[in-house]
Amino acid sequence: MTDTPAPVPTGRLIGGMFRRQRRDTALCAGFWSLHQVCEALVPVAIGLVIDQAVGTGSGTAMLWSVLGIFALFVALTMGWRFGFWFLSKAVVQESHSLRMRVVRRVLTGRGIRTSRQHGELLSIATSDTQAAAELLELGSRMISALVGLAVATVVLLRIDWSLGLGLVVGVPVLVLGLHALGPVVERHTSAQQQSIGRAAATASDLLRGLRPLRGFGGVDEAVRRYRSASRSSLRASIGAVRAGATFVGVSTFTTGLLVTVVAALAGWFALQDRITVGQLITIVGMATFLSDPVLNLADCVFRLATARASAARVAEVLAAPEPTGSGGRTAQPGPLVLHEVHAPGLDGVSLTVPPGELLGVVTGQTTTADSLTDLLAGARPPERGEVTLAGTPVRDLDVATLRRVVLAEPHAVDLFGSTLREVLQTGDDRDDPAVRRSMSAAAVDQITDGGVGLDRELLDHGLDLSGGQRQRVALARALLADRPVTVLRDPTTAVDAVTEHAIADGIRAHRTGTDRATVLVTTSAPLLDRCDRVVFVHAGRVAAVGRHRDLLAQSAYAEVVLR
Repeated sequence: MTDTPAPVPTGRLIGGMFRRQRRDTALCAGFWSLHQVCEALVPVAIGLVIDQAVGTGSGTAMLWSVLGIFALFVALTMGWRFGFWFLSKAVVQESHSLRMRVVRRVLTGRGIRTSRQHGELLSIATSDTQAAAELLELGSRMISALVGLAVATVVLLRIDWSLGLGLVVGVPVLVLGLHALGPVVERHTSAQQQSIGRAAATASDLLRGLRPLRGFGGVDEAVRRYRSASRSSLRASIGAVRAGATFVGVSTFTTGLLVTVVAALAGWFALQDRITVGQLITIVGMATFLSDPVLNLADCVFRLATARASAARVAEVLAAPEPTGSGGRTAQPGPLVLHEVHAPGLDGVSLTVPPGELLGVVTGQTTTADSLTDLLAGARPPERGEVTLAGTPVRDLDVATLRRVVLAEPHAVDLFGSTLREVLQTGDDRDDPAVRRSMSAAAVDQITDGGVGLDRELLDHGLDLSGGQRQRVALARALLADRPVTVLRDPTTAVDAVTEHAIADGIRAHRTGTDRATVLVTTSAPLLDRCDRVVFVHAGRVAAVGRHRDLLAQSAYAEVVLR
């Protein structure tokens, strides 16, 4: 089931970015404003040199003019460099912070309820967080550009009020006109990002399933699907580029037109002796300078659309709800109890998992097995009934502490790490003897043959291992975690019969004799034969409880485990 994302607090996300990085962003804006002020004063300085030094022939005035221009360019250059330093620091820190928040939101707790695929979430956690953090740069650039425009306006008003007034009116009209094009660019950019995320998600899913695709001959269909997603992404990218090119063309033309008009008027005023030659040079230089802050503002408007679209996608993930709520009580080891629970495939099932028991749960329905596994792991709430751990409802428990008590190893295997040692890491400090005991219990020993041992290198997600080897490594990892309650879902479906018996003996030897409880949701006869107790769930209800060999006398049970 997918959920339509609720309205996301994009503005709050952006405001939080600027609050966290307010010091470095303010320093960047200050230094870049200094750069713009100095750049705006360059034509003023040159005009003064013409009128006060060249026009009068004064050597002293010329010396001071050279020193003044040198100091102006030093301040101009250093203002840009220091501003860029503080900006780079702020953007790097904020993009890292956003990336960690997205990853933490997706991976911790009970996860999130979202319709986005894994590849899209990866795209959001990488490219979108970086693009959103660039809003800090856009804010500083816009402030410095406005300061530069303000200085230019004051200078032109002092030289000739009509030129200054024209600039005061013309620049806001130009900027507002460019801003009106922003939503068009944002719409195309958002569509581009969505299509890129879908293409990445399709590629990720196909690569993960490449082996089975080759097995049943589905590679051609997979290529067709990816080609379709890639072409959609290409069309969206072309649309975004076309919108951006139109925006840049319009902004460049209108800016050039503004500069030309200002320069032409200044020349006309000089011919009428309304301004001096030095003032004419100042105005022409100022008109040329104006293109920099105006184009800066235009580029900010263009990039603002992209950054806001990325920020909205990041905010959507951060605001996505959990599949179930998380309480604040600390989870403690104790009996795990399902009391009259109703869920898909379950109709009033009651089940108790006491400490120290190796319990088998048998069902012939995949939906029932999924529901049982999720309920025992606290991954979903029951529709009716109650799930408790040590007498406390699971819904009231803090997720982080719950996962320190209950571990549910799913049937689908995911391995992370470049070596066998890294793949087996569980976040706990386990010595090599403990690692080897869990490997022995899961019959992983032959994977380390050849003297390489735990340092054997693996491909991404262990793709160079067979299905049975990957399943055994995942089982060893779960046993190594050594949680008070461990739930294993069909842990031996990809191994041969001899290995399955060895694993059954290994699990019993590794988990019994302690206060650790183990639940095997499986139809494997060797595993069930080693269980202290087996619960048979049939037609959504508990149909029988007993030892495996005793339950074989019931035809319904035997049909499930012996088929």
